[in-house]
Amino acid sequence: MRIFYTLILLLIGQNAMAIEEPAFKIVLKTEAFEVRQYAPMLVAETLEDGSMDEASTKGFRKIAAYIFGNNRANPMNPAGTDAKIAMTAPVTLEPVSEKIAMTAPVTLSASQQGGDMASTNKWRVHFVMPSKYTLSNIPLPNSADVKLREIPGKLFAVHSFTGFNSVSRVQTKSDELLAWLQSKNFKPLSSVQLSRYDPPWTLPMFRRNEIMIEIEQ
Repeated sequence: MRIFYTLILLLIGQNAMAIEEPAFKIVLKTEAFEVRQYAPMLVAETLEDGSMDEASTKGFRKIAAYIFGNNRANPMNPAGTDAKIAMTAPVTLEPVSEKIAMTAPVTLSASQQGGDMASTNKWRVHFVMPSKYTLSNIPLPNSADVKLREIPGKLFAVHSFTGFNSVSRVQTKSDELLAWLQSKNFKPLSSVQLSRYDPPWTLPMFRRNEIMIEIEQ
């Protein structure tokens, strides 16, 4: 997995400032927690089975292949677009309940929402597409496993942390965010999401990781 991440990310350079990130406004900030209002976004996503690391590897490969050329022209855009799509950050991983439709927000209680990361075996992996794209002008995936989806503007609670994002550490940070939400009387509306911003060669103390949960407006 690390070798694949390295080869792909070397293609886009090591200047993280050049990589576009989703647009948001900070509504509330306290210590390691924030509430952010995100703008609408377009994502490329895939569903993967396996452990967190296994699903992350498989999902990254499929979506990276799509943005680096495994795509076709969008028939709604006669002028055409470049076959290669610029890389963005972060790469986001989210546990998925098989009992809930993929297109609907996953509305769970706080105790369910944290879940047991170690036993989760189905995940959604997504990249946010550059803001210049819409469903009418973005190249279409050749792989049936990669889907494009528009996400409306949403309010997210975010817990930022550095270091490695092992399953146990992600679980701990998820539980911390859920406890903070409960203390502030925020109502969670989604499962937890892990967002990772840095290539694997980044030193642990400089890595930017975030646990995100959609909350009620």
